[in-house]
Formats: sequence, C-alpha cells, structure tokens
Amino acid sequence: MKTINIVLGLLLVALLAWFLAARQRQMRASVADRDSIAYWAAARLLIDHQDPYSSPSVLALQRGQGYHAEKPLVLRTPPWSLWMVLPLGWLNAYWAWVFWLAVLLTSLFLSMRLSWRMYGEGIRPPSVFLLAGYLFAPVPACLVAGQFGLVLLLGIVLFFVFAERHPWLAGAVLLIPFAKPHLFTLLWPVLAIWIASRKKWTMAAGFALAFSSSVAIAWAFDPAVFSHYREMLRQASIQFEFIPAISGVVRLIFFRRFFWAQFLPMVAAFGWSAWYYWKNCDIWTWKNHGPALLVVSVLTTPYAWMTDETILLPAILQAVLWMYQARAKLTLSSQLVIFTFACLDLLLLLLLRAKIPFATGIYFWSSLVWVSWYWYAQRFRPAMTRSLD
Repeated sequence: MKTINIVLGLLLVALLAWFLAARQRQMRASVADRDSIAYWAAARLLIDHQDPYSSPSVLALQRGQGYHAEKPLVLRTPPWSLWMVLPLGWLNAYWAWVFWLAVLLTSLFLSMRLSWRMYGEGIRPPSVFLLAGYLFAPVPACLVAGQFGLVLLLGIVLFFVFAERHPWLAGAVLLIPFAKPHLFTLLWPVLAIWIASRKKWTMAAGFALAFSSSVAIAWAFDPAVFSHYREMLRQASIQFEFIPAISGVVRLIFFRRFFWAQFLPMVAAFGWSAWYYWKNCDIWTWKNHGPALLVVSVLTTPYAWMTDETILLPAILQAVLWMYQARAKLTLSSQLVIFTFACLDLLLLLLLRAKIPFATGIYFWSSLVWVSWYWYAQRFRPAMTRSLD
C-alpha cells in the first residue's frame, strides 16, 4: 500500500508539472498580478549583486513580465528575510511563481498537520477542523496574492511545537516570523521576559545564530543592503499610505494628519499583554497562550493586510476544537453565533471571488471577526486547560 501511494504521488506530481508546462503561456500573463513578482525581482537583483530594493531596477524587471502599473511592487521586508526569497532568483518569473505557490501550499499543509498534533486528539482531524482551516478567508487570499503569510504561519506554528522541548530549534525558526516583526508585536516583549525568567538562553542563542546567518547571506550579495533598505523605506513614504487595518481606519477617521495615531491601538495592546502574561505566567505554554497574543497583535498592528492574517490559523483552529468538543452542550444561541461567524467568513470569500483589491479597505473588519471568534470560543474551553485569563 505504501508503494502504491508513493507511485500515485509521483504520477500526480508529473501530471501537475505537465499541466503547468502546457498552460505556461496562458498562466504567465497572470504572474505580473501576484505579489510574488516582487520577491522574484528582489531575488534576481540580489543574485546579480544589485540593490534588491531599487524601485527603477525592480520596475524594469517587472515591465519585462507584463507588469503595467506605474508604481513597482518592491519587497518591503527587511534584509534578514531575503534568504527566504533568494532561490526564486535562479528561476524565471513564471516558474518562480510556481515554486513559491508550492512553498505556500506546503506551509499550509504542514501548519494544519502540526496544529492538529498540538490541539487535537486522535489520528485524523474531524471534517470541521479541515473545513475551518482550508476555508479560513485569509488562506485563499494569501494563495491568490502569492504573499508571505503562509510561510510566516509555518514559522510561528513550528515555534509553538518546539518551544517546550527543543528550545534551540524554537529560537532558530523564530527568524521566519521575524521577517514581519510588526505582526507579532506583542509576542516579542513577552518572549523576552519569558526567556529571562525561565533562563531559556538556548532559545535566545538559536535565534541569534539564525539571525546573524541571515544577515551574513544578505551582506554577501549586497554589502550595502541595510542602507538600501532604509532608502526604500524613505522613498516609500508609508506614513502617507492608507493601511486597510483597524489602526489605519482609526487614523483615517479621527487623526488623518498624524501618523503616530496609527500606533495607539498597539500601545494599548502592550498594556493588555503585560496583564495577560502576569495572570498566566505560572502556567504559561506557548501553544496554549501564544494564539491569544497573535489575535490581539494582528488586531492592533499599525501595518497589516488581510493576507497577513493567515498567522491566526492556530487560534482559529484551537477555537474550532473547543466548540467541537462542546458540541453536545451548544445552545441554540451559540449555534446561531457560530453560523454568523461562518457567514462572515463566507462573505470575505465572496469579496475575494469578486477580485476586490485589498487596498480599497473593504476587508479592514476581518481582524475584528477573528478576535471576536476566538474570545467567544473561550467560554467553551475545557476546564482542565482553562487559564486565568
């Protein structure tokens, strides 16, 4: 049986490769519309020892792939994240997109499997677990856009898995979510306190080694990469952009002219995270308490898009299993609440199907849905695992 499964798997891979090769001309036209073209352009420039953040150079490469917008899609993640996109530079834009899509799908599959190992019981997850995971609206949004989110998801899930028994590996994999540190703003100070209080210096060493190695890789290809990154941020003028997140909407409505107002929700969230950790520090485990930090971090971050919300999948699945385990006790009102959340997720999927751009701001409320779902599900959390929050 194992041999048959391997043969079938190889046949499916061969069939997929043939399909992609046969449809290459038709599918190539859509490559320029994916955010992954920014990763490919940065990697191609980096391999040629050029500035991966140069707008003119990036635009020239993207124009050659059928990109028509006036403003280029420039990679905005910091230099220590460049190692993740570097392999794309050895491929053409089309096969780089195919490779990146494979990375995203693999990250999603592994994250689902690992989440079940963390929170589930038994060999196979129930259908509701799979449906909630694969139909979680930010997941298809990330796949369609070719964004980073699912890779960040795998990084944070691996950290939750390794944190207790493999601290060195846990520290090393934190380099992945550190590619977008602003999405995990509440995690970093709590993690620093947790490391110091529990003397988890091995974890800190793992992160330090991974971080220094990633910086060395970036420097090897572009010795001035950090100055190039700072110049890109200066030219991008992010402070004048509308960010379709709660913080961006708050600023737009009440403090349009003041960029600092976009950080107000995050500042308030720091106070909450300090209280949350203080209440639970004696029983703290990252796989059980980390998801709460994630949902509040994404809700209050000053810079986020819907595709970034894929990192909340562990929290969503954790809440789904709480509900599933208590299904026999669910009242009619609880069932209606669950149905409402399912409808809101479906609405987001329909908006995605309509191809409404993320920059319009129509998706800004999605993070409110996820945090509301997570905190509503807390009441069904098993008593033996209930924290003091």
